[in-house]
Amino acid sequence: MIRVVLADDQVLVRAGFRALLDSEDGIEVVGEAGDGDEAVTLATGLRPDVVLMDVRMPRLDGIEATRRIAADQRLAAVRVVILTTFELDEYVFEALRAGASGFLVKDTDPVDLLAAVRVVASGEALLSPSVTGRLIREFVDRVPGDRPLPDLERLTEREREVMALVAEGLSNAEIAERLFLSPLTAKTHVSRAMVKLHARDRAQLVVLAYESGLVTPRGG
Repeated sequence: MIRVVLADDQVLVRAGFRALLDSEDGIEVVGEAGDGDEAVTLATGLRPDVVLMDVRMPRLDGIEATRRIAADQRLAAVRVVILTTFELDEYVFEALRAGASGFLVKDTDPVDLLAAVRVVASGEALLSPSVTGRLIREFVDRVPGDRPLPDLERLTEREREVMALVAEGLSNAEIAERLFLSPLTAKTHVSRAMVKLHARDRAQLVVLAYESGLVTPRGG
């Protein structure tokens, strides 16, 4: 059973998501939060698989709530998906930097929302490479340099190559096929890159790949 916490300050939005998620076999909404503070409390107490997190909430916004969840080692298995009204949102980029595993626009088709919850719960990142590239191209230069860029010298040449393919949106199986590796070997390279760069998950690895210049956002 995939356990979900909903965090949104609009009661009707939460009710709509709850009705959809609870109607699906294998998914259960275990808590609702009306602000970021409450979202962190519920995540800590309930240890859900996924938190669907709105960005703009009172008391504590979704970015800081995501940052606190990501920083808590007890919540390492909790995945945060940001809910936004439009894709090219600077807050989405900040949330990805803070540790979110991906994002969804609020008018996502129901079938896509359900699929997204399953994808994130399985440990994969929920990112569109093209949208991520546009996000970073649009906002990375505006973000204050409040943290050092990742030191790619820690990675082997193969790990850098694999990291770049992760940023392009390839799965472990696709990376294995591209580089003539076994899927297990590809997964190992991804995992080692994440550990060396202190990336919480694949989503953060993608952001680090762009920020470090390993991958350059394409135009469009």
